[in-house]
Amino acid sequence: MSRILLSQPDVTEIEEQFVLDAVRSGWIAPLGPHVDAFEAEVAERVGVRHALALSSGTAALHLALVHLGARPGTVVVLPSMTFAASANAVAYTGAEPVFVDSRAGDGNVDPALLIDAVDTLRAEGREVVAAMMVDLFGRACDYAEIEPALAERGVPLLEDAAEALGATYRGRAAGSFGRAAALSFNGNKIMTTSGGGMLLSDDGDLITHARKLSTQAREPMPWYEHTEIGYNYRLSNVLAALGRGQLTRLDSMIARRREIREMYISALADLPVRFLGEEPGRAHEDDNCWLTTLVVEDPAVDVTEVIATLGDSGIEARHLWKPMHLQPVFAGTQFVGSGVVDDLFVRGLALPSGSALADDDVARVCEQLTGQLAGASG
Repeated sequence: MSRILLSQPDVTEIEEQFVLDAVRSGWIAPLGPHVDAFEAEVAERVGVRHALALSSGTAALHLALVHLGARPGTVVVLPSMTFAASANAVAYTGAEPVFVDSRAGDGNVDPALLIDAVDTLRAEGREVVAAMMVDLFGRACDYAEIEPALAERGVPLLEDAAEALGATYRGRAAGSFGRAAALSFNGNKIMTTSGGGMLLSDDGDLITHARKLSTQAREPMPWYEHTEIGYNYRLSNVLAALGRGQLTRLDSMIARRREIREMYISALADLPVRFLGEEPGRAHEDDNCWLTTLVVEDPAVDVTEVIATLGDSGIEARHLWKPMHLQPVFAGTQFVGSGVVDDLFVRGLALPSGSALADDDVARVCEQLTGQLAGASG
């Protein structure tokens, strides 16, 4: 019986043709016509003026933070419930991360706590150079509360939309909020370039600076001249071609992930679980459903054991992100909140959600999960 993966890449002959075109064109080294076209196509899809194709979403966050002035002695406020890359990008600059708790309903950052944290830090005389939002598991943050509050305070908003390409919030695309946004095209994301990412912004100066930094910060001289520290962060033409192929299928891949979410909701309705983001007034048609995530509400259930048993059955599942303030590498960092994210980590579960999953695969996951949770409840 084949193993069911959490979010397997979904690649077809369409992508093969794009990659073959890149290889045959001779543009094998970094940059080339597919990179230019990929940037333009993603910018148009999201609705921003500029895009910069990079080696990872982490690189996009890092370059944006450098441009925004993150450095030793400054602070970046961000959610504790996120993948390590969000916090690592802050650490690369030498700035101090301050982590904020989430709302229990969808796992995204708590807007009130976020703004309180910004106000408290500034009252203490700290320089808050950015507030990074993370669109968790493909669901945009509550930008109606966050965006104007940060603008009023003059604090730049940086959107980590690594998990959220194709999602929307009140008609606006994820990746279009704040001064800049980062996307990820890692192998497990909603669409992939194998590895890669993109920086998006309406700020032309920000993108120009980031573009320079991403190619080792070379000055326009007839020799290699450098006045800034740069990075080797650009995406290759071959991988951009793969991304262009994936982009033509993005809507259908999102539609399939939404179908899978509905299958889980229907099949697991009688179990002691609640699905993150299934809140009154919030349609998950706005989400890209990158991962279907739930919280096990039966305190007798050990989610770690559930994951292990699923694994023994050939099914990959995992905990939600371990909060950054609980990570050993960030021990001693400041955390603002009551520990909602601690509880989400202990009781949360991410289920196989890839668009290449067959209905039989989803049914097999539901059968195994029902066997465990129904038994525990009984």
